[in-house]
Amino acid sequence: MGARLTHAQLDWEALAEERQEVLASWPTGQEVDLEDAIQFHKALPEELNFGKCMTRAKAQGRTLAQPRAGVADLNSHLELLLYLQNEGEADLLPTTIDSYTRQNRYEEAEKALVESVKEGRSLLNGFPAVNHGVASCRRLVESVARPLQVRHGTPDARLLAEITLAAGFTAFEGGGISYNIPYAKRVPLEESIRHWQYVDRLVGYYEEQGITINREPFGPLTGTLVAPCISHSVAVIEAVLAAKQGVKNITLGYGQCGNIVQDVAALQTLTMLAEEYLRAENIYDVEITTVFHQWMGGFPKDEAKAYGVIALGSATAALGKATKVIVKTTHEALGIPTKEANAQAIRATKQVLNMLQDQVFPENEALAEEREIILQETRAILNKTLELGEGDWAQGAVRAFAAGVIDVPFAPSTFNLGRTMPARDNEGAVRFLQWGNLPFPKAIQDFHRAKLAERGKAERRSPSFQMVIDDIYAVGHGRLVGRPR
Repeated sequence: MGARLTHAQLDWEALAEERQEVLASWPTGQEVDLEDAIQFHKALPEELNFGKCMTRAKAQGRTLAQPRAGVADLNSHLELLLYLQNEGEADLLPTTIDSYTRQNRYEEAEKALVESVKEGRSLLNGFPAVNHGVASCRRLVESVARPLQVRHGTPDARLLAEITLAAGFTAFEGGGISYNIPYAKRVPLEESIRHWQYVDRLVGYYEEQGITINREPFGPLTGTLVAPCISHSVAVIEAVLAAKQGVKNITLGYGQCGNIVQDVAALQTLTMLAEEYLRAENIYDVEITTVFHQWMGGFPKDEAKAYGVIALGSATAALGKATKVIVKTTHEALGIPTKEANAQAIRATKQVLNMLQDQVFPENEALAEEREIILQETRAILNKTLELGEGDWAQGAVRAFAAGVIDVPFAPSTFNLGRTMPARDNEGAVRFLQWGNLPFPKAIQDFHRAKLAERGKAERRSPSFQMVIDDIYAVGHGRLVGRPR
């Protein structure tokens, strides 16, 4: 790779040598035939194209429901997908990739796959798509009646993208920041951003052949008290980086924080900000849709209480007019859900979505204020990032993380400064107890101080790290705000 990292589009012809190396890194890479893949995609009915389904849902004002799901064996995984499609009534289907594949440990994934088939149960926490190869993955696409997306958590997803896109998958999740900082400890950002530029350029190549592939950066990041301005900043940067490589259909994500006003404001501002910064780069031909992730933190063990958490997330997704919602299950506190629990959660979610489809969250002063706060905070971060990168978003992202201008709370990466500390205010919105080096103007800093002081007064304690701990565990204990007992 050698060359200096920039946000400029990679030359497709110049990638030929790198592509051969990537495809040679595991035997199934040799099954990738781009010409054959293009013809297969062109023959797919429109209802199996993920991006087109998302665009249509956005135009209709509908929120689609999508689960997470993945097991090791091909037949078992297909059985699971068909169950979620037919019994769960899922609008969109996933293929969640196993942890070995996410770390490019294909030999270990192969051993676990063989053992899984032998034992008749999945010994992997997902589907090892690389090991299965193009032909087997294509069987999934041909056997279901809903669009399929690859969901994972991979800093280097080049081979995974080559194989699954060649197989006919029409959506691919992740990004060079969102699938590094929350997931890996020692992977340099320069490396993961460049690897994901390869993925996005591959998607751009398909686009040039008339094939729409949806790309979805991972919105929730660490999923723990992540303020909208942090996740929005990463989402916008990854959207711009993807668009620079020729991606035309992008879904930007946001993880539920819990305060409905803040969450609705976050969904409303996400598209606004993405389009604003894309236009500034003279990019006007990208379709932006949104995804809302139901609660990503600790869940109650009690299934009835867990349904309450799922219902709140569903209602917020509907009122915020998210294009789709990622569904959690009542087994979140217990481990990998059964297919029955997964299907029930989808149906419960869809019931709420359908009931609220025609309702609009009323415009009010609190909502307007929250939107303005998110816009100011995110623009401050993004403008400083662009300044640090001297106009280049890729360089800017690397330097922004090094300087703590972007700082994801509770991230394991050594390339994340880790100086921000979030806590909830008295109404449950996520604020900053410590904002580290985030480039907030004084008015924003004062806003956060005042909001947490208000909670401190109500609870008769000074804002402190104890609030943070209390907030992390609160939902599992039946509350949103971690009040002293």
